[in-house]
Amino acid sequence: MYKCCIFDLDGTLINSIKAIAYSCNLTLKKYNLGPIDEDTYKILVGDGYEKLIERALIHCGDNNLENYEDALVTYMEYFKIHCMHEVKAYDGIHDMLDFLKKNNIKIAVLSNKPHAQTIENVDIVFGNGYFDNISGEKTNVKRKPDPEGAIIIANELDVNPCECLYIGDTNTDMKTGIGAGMDVVGVTWGFRDRKELESFNPKYVIDHPSEIIDIVKSTVLISN
Repeated sequence: MYKCCIFDLDGTLINSIKAIAYSCNLTLKKYNLGPIDEDTYKILVGDGYEKLIERALIHCGDNNLENYEDALVTYMEYFKIHCMHEVKAYDGIHDMLDFLKKNNIKIAVLSNKPHAQTIENVDIVFGNGYFDNISGEKTNVKRKPDPEGAIIIANELDVNPCECLYIGDTNTDMKTGIGAGMDVVGVTWGFRDRKELESFNPKYVIDHPSEIIDIVKSTVLISN
């Protein structure tokens, strides 16, 4: 049976693409670059803000990354202000999480978003103390797709990796969960398509948060 669900944040629990796009386009504007549309940002994100800035600059023609170091600082200045810009939970997420909590299944967040903004997003959208563990990007933990962060969360919550579902929306998440020895759920409502997710052979690929409830119910007799 599953005792814990570890969720990616952006594109899995919350739709934050507008905040990311807004902050990054403000950054690019400083160098007379951009803007980039939201659909393109869905491809650029997923591996931390340093990689986002690198990809955005190259996308806009700064192939030598002349503005890279300054853009990192500029982006974080904007993102600290605008990280909640039009951010909201996907439909069905609240009901699914409430079900998990009601049935004593631990819930956690593992994100490549900077830790402070991860905490801010989660606390504002879901409430302070709602999750059992929240982990954003930290200097002392390897970022996804390295499985270290997921394994640390499992250890801190006193569950075995094989008792965890890892849920995410990108190739980075598929690699993370598989590397951690967890059963992996790819979600199609986020930033990447089914084809990308299925290419990594996760145990499940789902189209709505309610399907997580079905997966958990299938492993043990629990309340409705």
